[in-house]
Amino acid sequence: MVKVTAAEVNELRKKTGAGMMDCKKALVEAEGDFDKAIEILRKKGQKIAEKRADRDSSEGAVIAKVSDDTTKGVIVSLNCETDFVAKNDDFVAMANKMAEIALGTSSKEEFLAANYDGMTVEEKLLEQTGVIGEKIEIGAFESLEAPFVGSYIHGNKIAALVGLSSAVDNAETLAKDVAMQVASMGATTLSYKDFDAAFVASETEARIAVIEKDNIELGRLGKTLKNVPKYISRAQLTDEVLAQAEEDAKAELKAEGKPEQIWDRILPGKIERFISDNTTLDQEKCLLDQNFIKDEKKSVAEYVKTYGDVDVVSFKRVSLA
Repeated sequence: MVKVTAAEVNELRKKTGAGMMDCKKALVEAEGDFDKAIEILRKKGQKIAEKRADRDSSEGAVIAKVSDDTTKGVIVSLNCETDFVAKNDDFVAMANKMAEIALGTSSKEEFLAANYDGMTVEEKLLEQTGVIGEKIEIGAFESLEAPFVGSYIHGNKIAALVGLSSAVDNAETLAKDVAMQVASMGATTLSYKDFDAAFVASETEARIAVIEKDNIELGRLGKTLKNVPKYISRAQLTDEVLAQAEEDAKAELKAEGKPEQIWDRILPGKIERFISDNTTLDQEKCLLDQNFIKDEKKSVAEYVKTYGDVDVVSFKRVSLA
């Protein structure tokens, strides 16, 4: 049997992160051949990966990185099976290193084939599956390019990237604030203008059906019924709809006995409330149409405009939750 020194075992351990005994066994089996020992550990990872292929890898670390020139960003989700592994410093460090590597690639396939300390990223994942004993994989890979890119990470569980149309003064603050909005509120599109009419129609029908069903139970219990909206998106609020809403508001004010000379002061608030009540889909799905989490008196679009001639052109979000 080939004798293996403690220094050789330690070197292999530093290289792979495997336990001391696993490194020693691999070196002995490889008859002292360092590269062969790494291959042995990798094959061990393949066997474990095959056995755990159907396991749920819903834990992990989500990392966002932005290039030095702030024109490109990536999000990489390095997934594992348990929160215990996800919180391990070495695991988080590996996730960060992989995100740095990802910055130099343009697709998940290119990223998995990229070099990671003499092996590919994909090979590193297999190696670490053997080392850790859990299913380790890339759960998500997102890339974004824009004149200015900013990021936000929440607890290594949610990450967001935001692309701006230009690098205005304090662009980093703006991009981070909007990325925080994306991470917190989970928008899926920029604006209600991006919605397909058929999608809005089907969502309206579905949401009204849910509220009407809830109201049957609320009525049975003698509780206040929920308001059943006619509309759920600004895309449905045509000039004609808004004009009718204004006429209805005037009729209410007249019925309440409010003097006509003060209607102009009351009507804007009523119309604003009408729009708010009838744009619930936009508030959920559309980034620019959401209320800004740091100042709910402003929409995200209004907040962005306080920075001057700049627009949000794109965003990405990855979450383990």
